[in-house]
Amino acid sequence: MSNLHAPAAAAPPSGLGASPASEFRRGLVDSLPLQIGFAPVALVLGARAAERGLGMLSVALLTGLNFAGGSEFAALRVWSHPPDVLLIVAMTLLINSRHILLGAALAPLMRHLPRRRALAALFLMSDESWALAYGDAQRHARPRISTLYYLGAAAGLYVSWVGCATLGARLGPLVGDPRRYGFDMAFVAVFLLLLRSMWQGRRTARPWLVSLFCAGLLSRVLAGPWYLPIGAGAGVLSALWWSYRDGV
Repeated sequence: MSNLHAPAAAAPPSGLGASPASEFRRGLVDSLPLQIGFAPVALVLGARAAERGLGMLSVALLTGLNFAGGSEFAALRVWSHPPDVLLIVAMTLLINSRHILLGAALAPLMRHLPRRRALAALFLMSDESWALAYGDAQRHARPRISTLYYLGAAAGLYVSWVGCATLGARLGPLVGDPRRYGFDMAFVAVFLLLLRSMWQGRRTARPWLVSLFCAGLLSRVLAGPWYLPIGAGAGVLSALWWSYRDGV
C-alpha cells in the first residue's frame, strides 16, 4: 500500500537532474543583463570598423571568428590599408592570452566532456560566459559545470555580440561617433558587474588589485597592449605568493 503521507521529493539542485532545455534556458536568461551591456559596446565596435572601411560581412567575420572584444578594438586601432596582418595577429594573441588562464581554471570542471566537445565549447568562451559558468558551479558546490547552462549563456552572448557589432557597422555612418553618447563606458560597466558577481571578500580581491595597479601603471609607460598580460601575470603571481604565505 502506498504511503499517501510521504513527503514530496525535494527539487534537484540547479543543473542536477534538470532537463536540457531548462538548463540551456537558465544560462540564456542569466546572460541577458550582460547581453544588454554588450549591445552598446558592440555597436561602438561596429561603428569604428565602418570608419576603417570594413563592411557588414567583414565585421561579422571579425567578431564571429575571434569573439574577444578587447583584441578586436586593438586590431581596429592599428588597422591600415593594406592591413599589417602579422601585427594584428600578434596583438590578438597577446591580448587573448588571458584565455589560457581562464581555460586552465575551467578545465577541471569540464573533465566529464569528451575532448572534442570541450574544445568546441571553449570556442564560445568569453570572460563573461566563463564567469557565469564558473560562478554557477561554485554557488551550487558542484565538481563540474552545467554544460548546457554554459552553452546557453555563451550562445546568447555570442549572438548578441556578433549581431550588434554587425548592426553597428550598418548604423555607424548614420549616427556618427557613438562615443559622444557614452556607449564606450558600457564595456567598463560589464566588467564591474562580473567582478561584483564573483566577489568573495577583501582577501580574495588582493590579486585583482595588484593586477589593476600594475596594468594601470604600465599602460602609461609601455607602448602597445603589453600592460594587459603583465598585469594579469602580476595578479597570478601575487595570488600564488599569498597562498604560499597563508598555507593554502
